[in-house]
Amino acid sequence: ALRPQTGRDQPVAAFLERQPATAQLLKRLTSLLKFLVPQYIAEGKSYLTVAFGCTGGRHRSVAIGEEIATHLRRAGRRPTVTHRALDR
Repeated sequence: ALRPQTGRDQPVAAFLERQPATAQLLKRLTSLLKFLVPQYIAEGKSYLTVAFGCTGGRHRSVAIGEEIATHLRRAGRRPTVTHRALDR
């Protein structure tokens, strides 16, 4: 039932949120970015590219990318999110 949907759709995001590994992954990624982003800013970098991939590029990577972007927005950052395979 989730196959035609994407990681931007609530049922897909909810399914992934119920997976223990997803919470652990998000915790580790947000911790890493909390450390990295200020380092890049201190070095005068104007952008940081973070990419996620999965087999189809429509479910897990999209949901994780959206969640990380939400986290960054809450931290006062302005992420740009692009999903290469979303329209395939």
